Formats: sequence, structure tokens, C-alpha cells
Amino acid sequence: MLVAGIVAWLVGYRDVAATAWTAGLVVVGSLVVIQTLRGMFRGRFAADVVASMAIVGAFALGQPFAGLVIVVMQTGGEALERYAEGRASRALRELEDAAPRIAHRVRGGATNDVPVDEIAIGDAILVRPGEMVPCDGTIISGQSHLDTATLTGEPIPVRANPGLRVLSGTLNLEGPLTIRATSVAAQSQYSRIVELVRTAQTTRAPFQRVADRYAVWFTPITIAACVVAWFVTRDPVRVLSILVVATPCPLILAAPVAFVAGINRAARSHLIVRNGGALEALSTIDVAVFDKTGTLTIGHPEVVRTVAAPTFDADVVLQLAAAVERGSGHLLARALVAAADHLPVHEATDIVETPGAGVTGVVDGRQVTVGAPSHIRTVHPGTATALEALLPRESALRAAVAIDGVAAGYVEYADRIRPGMRRVIDRFRALGVRHVVLLSGDATVNVQAVAADVGIEEAYGDLTPGDKVAAVAGMIRNGRRVLMVGDGTNDAPALGTATVGLALAAGGSAISTEAADVILLTDDPANLPDAVAVGQRTMRIARQSIWGGMTLSMVAMGFAAAGMLPPAIGALVQEGIDVAVIVNALRASR
Repeated sequence: MLVAGIVAWLVGYRDVAATAWTAGLVVVGSLVVIQTLRGMFRGRFAADVVASMAIVGAFALGQPFAGLVIVVMQTGGEALERYAEGRASRALRELEDAAPRIAHRVRGGATNDVPVDEIAIGDAILVRPGEMVPCDGTIISGQSHLDTATLTGEPIPVRANPGLRVLSGTLNLEGPLTIRATSVAAQSQYSRIVELVRTAQTTRAPFQRVADRYAVWFTPITIAACVVAWFVTRDPVRVLSILVVATPCPLILAAPVAFVAGINRAARSHLIVRNGGALEALSTIDVAVFDKTGTLTIGHPEVVRTVAAPTFDADVVLQLAAAVERGSGHLLARALVAAADHLPVHEATDIVETPGAGVTGVVDGRQVTVGAPSHIRTVHPGTATALEALLPRESALRAAVAIDGVAAGYVEYADRIRPGMRRVIDRFRALGVRHVVLLSGDATVNVQAVAADVGIEEAYGDLTPGDKVAAVAGMIRNGRRVLMVGDGTNDAPALGTATVGLALAAGGSAISTEAADVILLTDDPANLPDAVAVGQRTMRIARQSIWGGMTLSMVAMGFAAAGMLPPAIGALVQEGIDVAVIVNALRASR
């Protein structure tokens, strides 16, 4: 409508142009005014109050062109804000969908499928390989390994034997297990994670527009200027001119443009920032909280050393162990085979695998057994004394190796710390993040060792997802602005609770990336501090644009009050101010 009116004006049909502008002002301007009135009835006096007053004044005084220009800039700013906002999250629904719906209940020697909601405390539940444990319980029969990454974030499978307490949400990897239910499904650990994420999403404080905060004092100044001009001149057109040049387009445009530019700048560091509110919050962060596994560490076990008994060679031990493990899909087996990639590995025959315990095979005529030390002792009882002397006393994840019934050595696994993490932590501190904390579901002794290696002084282990939420929420209650960095499903509630949640997408879960405000797309943590740096620079430029735009608007208000700027010209002057604001705000993309 604005363009059609301009064309009509240029070709000489001024009455047609005025009619087109008036019709357009009535149609789109009324929407802006109605929206403003709704906000006012709810107690929200935002930056668009002055704009709505100018639109109504322009219509009443027959100045439709000036009114339409205001409408275009008002709605354009709101469109930019919506563009800068994040996407709707589907991951919570996906997390709920991943929960088991059917359980295999064992009664009287028979196994029947029942809905998980019918599980009662004390029921015997069969969990087959590849299935998720449907409720918290205790293993009463069977052996396997459990993937607990959903709950603890730890990549190394846990050996499952009778008597072990298991939580819903863990994945049974190998052999069938029978557990005795100790809680109903709705009160089990996995359900609590879902509820924690839902609560974090619904209780996070809403983001207040930057423009609205400045409008709290700019709007009264504008109204006061209009009142003074009216009592001095009694000229309604002059009052309208003040409203037109005071229309807070710089307020409406500066922050959204800077936010979009900042979001684009962050994307060049492979950081996806969901909305302008996250950018603003990043600029105020004073505490960084890290998960350990997959965040500070690479997130999966690797062979860190191979130790051979006195009469064996370490490369031979690794070579033969890899031969029998090559056909296994177990996570540790894959790590062992990868570690032997530089060695010639021959084919193994007569392979017998005991789920959750170990594997035996024949390689070049030699019998090789790889597995838990207890399994080696069971298969080759004569190795007990040698294994006792060979294996270190300190706790670690190891696979023992026996060759021809003799203890030949062991392979040790660990989750390696990412290269350069100490530099990442130091850069956060250089950006003004005063405290760095490590929260993990891993054992406290492991957590503290990793913290010492990367330069984190405050570290806590053995935490559940609820414990992480409580720790983050406590910091926020104490007035801290918390950045939570994590990658696992178990981190999602804390990511949603933090002032800003930052998820590592390369190896992370869908729910963690959807719960977060910022997502790092690469597997390189060196870019993590860029999120804070971009947020600080974006807000600095946004404030510069706002203050500069308001200063120019107040100067223009003075000229309008003096009768030197009629409404139409004032609208164009305001557009010039808007252009200057936008150009400055776009610097945030550099």
C-alpha cells in the first residue's frame, strides 16, 4: 500500500495516493494499535506506545504517509525480533517417545508383555539385549553390560551382575537380565529426567525486550515534550511532528539488528544461538559450569596403555587381543581394535563370547582370552596369582589378556581429556567469567583428577541430573549468571535451568541440543568462549545504537517542537536516523 501510494504520487495522482495511504494506515496501523492496547491492559507499557500514538495522530490529522512510515518501521522491527527468536523444541516429545512402553513381566515361570504403567514394586522384569530398562530395580539374574550414558553421561559401559542396582533409562547391551522392580515406572529415574526438562522449559524467566527497558523513561519524556508543545503552541500538527520523530524506531530496530548480526557472527564460529535473549544473557555470564564426559573429555573410551607380563611383548599382547575382539560390537572391543590399527592383525577362529565377561579365540594356533580379570581367572584358574601381581591396585577400567592359559598382560581404557581445554578455561576467565565449576555423574575421584588437569578448582562428582539442576539453580538464586556447558541427555535439565545452556552437538544427544540456548556444531571446544565474546560485543554495539538513535531523536524532537519539521519530513528524518542505527548495529557481524 505504501509503494502503491508513492507510485500514484509520482505520476500525479495525489488524491489516489492519499486514499491508498489512508486505507493502508487504517488496515495495518489498527493492528499495531490494538496490539499496543492489549499490552497496556496487561500492564506492559512498551516502546510501541509512542508509535501507536503517532499512528493515531497521523490518521486524525490527515497525515497518512507519516503514519505508514511509522507502521513499516514498527512492524519491521518486530519481524526482525521474531527472526532472531529460536525455533520450537520437539526434543522433549522425542525424549518421552523413547521411553519404554512395554515391559516383560515374569510370573510363575511365564513371561508376559504388559504396559510399563502396570509394573508394581517387587515384580520381576526381563530386559532383553538392546532394550532400555523400564524402571528402577535390582538385577536378580543374568550378566551383561549397561550403557548408562543417558543418566550419567559416562561412555564406558558398566558391568551388570546380580545384586547391581539399575536405573530406568539405562540400555542393556548384551545378555538378558532379570531385575526386581524397586519403583514404578512413573517414579523412576528416566521419568524424573523428562519432568526436570519440562519444568526447566516452563519456568525460565521470559526475556524482556531491550527496547522496552529503555522505553520506560524515553516514553514519558516524549509525552512530556508533546504536552509542553501543545500548551505553548496549541498546534496539533506540531505535536504530531514530535511524536513522529520520537517514534522509537531506533529502540525497536537497534537490538534486533545487532542480535541478528551477532547470531550470524557466532555462526562463523560454528555456534548456533537460538535468540537475542541468549546473546544478551551471554554478555552477563560470571559462572561457567562444565559437564565432564563428552565436554571436557572426548566422550568415549580409548586404550591408553598396554602392559605386558615380563615374558611377553606389549605389541604382541595388543595384536592378539585385537584379533579375537575384532568380531565383537562391544564399545571396549571397538576401542581395542582401533588401538591396534597400526599392527598386522590376523584372523581369529573358534571364537566364544561370554556376554558381559569376555571372549576367547584361537589366533595362529594360540589360544587367546580377553575380558574382565574375574573372567580370566574363571577360564584359566592358574592365572590368578600372576594377575594379582600384574594388575595395579588403583581403580581403572582394564581388560586382562591370557595367552595359552598364561596371564600375558592387560589393556587399560580411559576417556581422554580434549586437547587445549586448559586454554579454553583460561580464555573464559579472561572474558570475565570469575568462577568455573565441574559437575559430573562420574566418580568424584575421576572428576577431581580431570578438573586438576584443565585448571578447574571447584569440582563435584557422583551427581544425578537432579543434583546438577539443584547446583545450577542454587547459583542462580545467589545472583550468579550461569553458563552450563554439556552434551548428554543427563545434562539437559541443567542446560534448561541455567541462565544460558550451551550444548555440544557433535557427539551430544538431541534433547541436550534442544534444551540449550546455544549449540556448538563442531567437536572443537576452542570455540566455546566465542559465545561469551560475541554476546558481550553484540550488547555493547546494541547499546551504542540505542543511545545514539535516542540522542538523534531527541535533537529532532527539538526541531519539531520549533516547527521546523512537519510530520512527513519528520518521518523521513526518522528514517535517516533508523538507517544510521542499523548500519552501526550491523557492526556486530564483524
